[in-house]
Amino acid sequence: MLESFQAALQTPGLFWLLITIGAAGLVRGFTGFGTAMIFVPVGAQFLPSADVVFLMVLMGVFSTITLFPQAWSQADRAEVGALSMAAAVTVPAGLWLMSQMDPLTLRWVAAGVIGVTLAAVISGWRWQGKLGWPGRFAIGGAAGIVGGMTGLTGPVVIVFYLANVRDVARVRANTIVFLAALDVVIAVNLIFGGLASLQAFILAGLLGIPYLVTTLTGKALFDPKLEKLYRFASYSVIALAVLSSLPVFD
Repeated sequence: MLESFQAALQTPGLFWLLITIGAAGLVRGFTGFGTAMIFVPVGAQFLPSADVVFLMVLMGVFSTITLFPQAWSQADRAEVGALSMAAAVTVPAGLWLMSQMDPLTLRWVAAGVIGVTLAAVISGWRWQGKLGWPGRFAIGGAAGIVGGMTGLTGPVVIVFYLANVRDVARVRANTIVFLAALDVVIAVNLIFGGLASLQAFILAGLLGIPYLVTTLTGKALFDPKLEKLYRFASYSVIALAVLSSLPVFD
C-alpha cells in the first residue's frame, strides 16, 4: 500500500495532471460533460491506457456525488436507461480493443474522436427527427465501445444531445445520468478483468481533491441563461487539450 502511494506521488507529469483535472472539473460542473475530453488527451501522454480509462471512471464517482441527485430528477430516465443498457453490452468489446492497440495509436484515436465531436457540435448541425428505440440502442452501444477503448465515455451521446433542439437543462441532466451509469459498467469490467491497479486508485484520490472542488464551483456557476458562454468555454478548453497533446508535438 505504502509503495503504491509513493509510486502515485512519483507519477510522471503529476503537476500537469492536477492542472488538467481541475480544468475538467470546472467544465463538467457547469456543462455536465467534458471531463474525459479534456483529461484523456493529456493523461495518455503520461499514463498506461488502462490507467487512463480507470481514472476517468473513478473521477466520474466524484462528479456523480455532486451532480447526480439533481440530474436524476430532471432526466428522461427511459431514454437514458436504453442508452445505458446498450453501452453495458458493448463496453467489454471496447476494453478488448484497448488491450490490442498500442498507446500511440490510442492517442490518435482519442484525438480523432474528440475532434469529430467538436466539429459536429460547433458546426451548428441540428437534427429535427425523433430517435426511436433502435437508434437509442445504437448510440448507447457506440458510446460503450468508444468509452471502453479510450475512456471517452461521453462524445457519442454528447453529439446526439447537443445536435438536438432541446432545453439545455434536460440535455445536461441526461448526460450526467448516462455517464454515471457508464462509469459503473466500465469500472466493473476493469476490476473483474484485472485491469484496475492500486496505484491508479490512489492517484484517483489525489486527483479527486481538485476535481471535486472545481466541479462544485462549476455547478454553482451554472445558469441556463448563459448557455452560449458555457459552450464556448467548454469547446475552447477541450480544443486546447487536444491540440496540446497531439503526438506530433512529442
